[in-house]
Amino acid sequence: MINEVYEVIHARRDVRGQFTGAPIPAEVLDRVLAAAHAAPSVGLSQPWDFILVRDSALRAEFHRHVQQERDVFAATLDGEEARRFGTIKIDGVLESTLSVVVTYDPDRGSPAVLGRHAIADAGLYSVCLAIQNLWLAATAEGLGVGWVSFYREPFVRDLLRIPAGVRPVAWLCLGPVTHLEQVPDLERHGWRQRRPWRAAVHRDRWEPAGH
Repeated sequence: MINEVYEVIHARRDVRGQFTGAPIPAEVLDRVLAAAHAAPSVGLSQPWDFILVRDSALRAEFHRHVQQERDVFAATLDGEEARRFGTIKIDGVLESTLSVVVTYDPDRGSPAVLGRHAIADAGLYSVCLAIQNLWLAATAEGLGVGWVSFYREPFVRDLLRIPAGVRPVAWLCLGPVTHLEQVPDLERHGWRQRRPWRAAVHRDRWEPAGH
């Protein structure tokens, strides 16, 4: 079991181009969402909600918005960076089986959220833990997940009628895939290279990593 946990962690990928569009069995989707909901949360506030977006018109409208934001980002690049970015697929909104939008409600459990009085973002961190649980569970089920970050929060809030004050934290594309790449997309395209984990470790204080 221990080895399987590590295998899933290292197999996980941010999927863009490998979605098949095949249906997800209801019991599999239930297990993935239950795993996300089992995440730890500050003060047991469970400040997340999951919006399952299957409607093709909604997804097409969101996809148009994503492409507009892609153009905005592309306009800030030039030279080799611009060329490299042009080869990178940034979403699988239309190809995936469905989208899962994960939200954060800072009022959940208020006013006395145990453990949040000194760190206001602790609730947001909790939502990120639920997203990671969802991602790992989906990977274990043979599904792919792609986190789309080219969007403006007010657009998504209006599109999905999310209440004011609730933040859309992640638009996740979810579904069966042909395969998971051995090397993450951004590494394969030469956008960035992964740094060794030892380079991120410090001892007692913020000293040069590895010292």
